[in-house]
Amino acid sequence: MPIDVHLDDLSSPDAQGIVAEHLAGMHGNSPPGHVHALAIDGLKAPDTTFWSAWSDGQLCGCGALKQLTADSGEVKSMRTRPAFLRQGVGQAVLEQIMQTALNRGYACLYLETGTGAAFEAAHALYLRNGFEWCGAFGDYEATDFNVFMVKALQVRQDAP
Repeated sequence: MPIDVHLDDLSSPDAQGIVAEHLAGMHGNSPPGHVHALAIDGLKAPDTTFWSAWSDGQLCGCGALKQLTADSGEVKSMRTRPAFLRQGVGQAVLEQIMQTALNRGYACLYLETGTGAAFEAAHALYLRNGFEWCGAFGDYEATDFNVFMVKALQVRQDAP
């Protein structure tokens, strides 16, 4: 299944709908006060880049990259619509995020996600892509309901 991942300004009903689905899913699988997903306004912030993933004209997933520092970023809002699960959508979006982080010269890429069965597929995706478990970062606090991961990036050193 060919997947087209492209920058998205979140102005379309489709893009806004998948963000609403993502937020509903996070709230449905995490206790109150333990959801750190970004709403539309947060995804439109200048330090955040949002992508949507499409296949045959259908929106099938999304993801975002938030800049944390000059040399690090955070994976945000990774979502695959149920009809497209296990078809490479998450991988395609994550590859776009990782490549953008490399192009920006980030040394590390972080993420925070939930715990429990609903998050196991996401954990597996991140581990397959070289992410490792780590402690809380930024303003996050570790709880029984979240975990943290980091990936060291190979920053390209251009020859003089």
